[in-house]
Amino acid sequence: MVTRPIVVVGDALLDRDVVGQVDRICPDAPAPVFEESQAFDRPGGAALAAALLAEYGRPVRLVAAIGADPAGDRLRELLESAGVEVVALPYRGSTPEKIRLCAGPQVLMRMDRGSPGQPLDPDGGLDVAFADAGAIVVSDYGRGVAGLASVRAAVAASTVLRPVVWDPHPRGPAPVPGVRLVTPNESEVLATAGNSARGNLAGGNPHDAGTGGGRHRAPDAPDTGPDGSGSTGFGHRFSTLAVAANRARERWRVRAVTVTLGADGALLAHGGATPMVVPAPVRADADSCGAGDRFAGAAAAALADGSLLSEAVQSAVADAATFVAAGAARGYARRSTGAVPRSATEVSVEAALAMAAATRGAGGTVVATGGCFDLLHAGHVATLEAARALGDCLIVCLNSDHSVRSLKGPDRPLVSQDDRARLVAALGCVDVVAVFDELTPEPLLARLRPDVWVKGGDYFLDDPDDRPVLPEAELIRSWGGQSVVVPYLANHSTSGLIRSAQDRLTPPPAEPRREGEER
Repeated sequence: MVTRPIVVVGDALLDRDVVGQVDRICPDAPAPVFEESQAFDRPGGAALAAALLAEYGRPVRLVAAIGADPAGDRLRELLESAGVEVVALPYRGSTPEKIRLCAGPQVLMRMDRGSPGQPLDPDGGLDVAFADAGAIVVSDYGRGVAGLASVRAAVAASTVLRPVVWDPHPRGPAPVPGVRLVTPNESEVLATAGNSARGNLAGGNPHDAGTGGGRHRAPDAPDTGPDGSGSTGFGHRFSTLAVAANRARERWRVRAVTVTLGADGALLAHGGATPMVVPAPVRADADSCGAGDRFAGAAAAALADGSLLSEAVQSAVADAATFVAAGAARGYARRSTGAVPRSATEVSVEAALAMAAATRGAGGTVVATGGCFDLLHAGHVATLEAARALGDCLIVCLNSDHSVRSLKGPDRPLVSQDDRARLVAALGCVDVVAVFDELTPEPLLARLRPDVWVKGGDYFLDDPDDRPVLPEAELIRSWGGQSVVVPYLANHSTSGLIRSAQDRLTPPPAEPRREGEER
């Protein structure tokens, strides 16, 4: 069966991450000295949305305005390498560039280049570009493409033929009526529902420009009440967002609105049904650049394949959460260039420190996780595989025998630290194992300074309701790192294995001898 292309239409940019380190102050000015080690170019804006969709292995077509300049040439090269077909709109101006200076996971500064351009309507319209589309994604970055008459006419005609997902921008026009799904973030939908003057998302003339909140996509939105005051609890927040999403849906005259909630997932409002909250399966304290593009693309792909709206949103939430945990847009840039090579697994603190330094120096992401790993089982392997997918090397911090005994009692561990280290190191997803003797891995982590710290279980990254908090999260945040919690594999634990073995080894109680029965 031939898979029909997904058409992405919107504002294309060239993004660049310049990776380096800051460890001294300039002698002739009170400014940090940034030492560049590596740079990664990637498509940005609607071009990133198209490139991320192409990672699914399906045909993708981008309708966008790209300047005739070196930045535009580089952007076309990246899109061609990603397998994205480009339909270029007429354009006056230079290709927008966004350059971020990054030290580890921390973004220090963003520098923008390119004059404000003016996209123009093509002479022949866009019917041919949209004719065979399986779905359409409008990726509006507030630079004019979504307001073109030809674009709006082609999208409006498509709403009765195929799924259309509209990813809005505070400075952009309102979505065309009939769109299957609109994906604002929390601040955008509250502005729209409240009829505030923050741009056309508030319901003004779709061709007027306005000002509004930040961009974008599945942000770590604050838990605030309708007056903007402090945390009111998710129940009140849900009620406020449910009302706002339905009002936005009615104002825009679209079929459904999904409000992206960052680490809390998304809220779907459609028709007369009760709004549905979709939690994120992975919680990441992380840079979410590009998460909204991933979310919109994943939802469009699922709808193109025949999924229900609720199914598409669930799929998109899971996909976007995993995308953020894996480094978001920076992770995509590293994957597309193959920046950091793998190495054979070693067991020592010195090897772990060397691996962290080499990976960081190459512009990669250092991931660490930790545990006792006594009686290695499938749940351990699932956590380690998930952790390795989040970066460019995985360092496992292993509790020593002394540490395990102090934490779990004199009967543990069942397997010695040397054997546990050897078993963990044998896994293909593990790069280095480092054994520590303390009760917690924090002293070792302070030396390694990983970009991402991963733990399995039901931890949370904050404590609004007396929930178990990831103990190392505050330390990781102190150097700009991020913490990620991945769910445990159900019915897999070392304690469960021990209980099962004990049950099998314990003989059943002898039945009482009946009178007259021979011994």
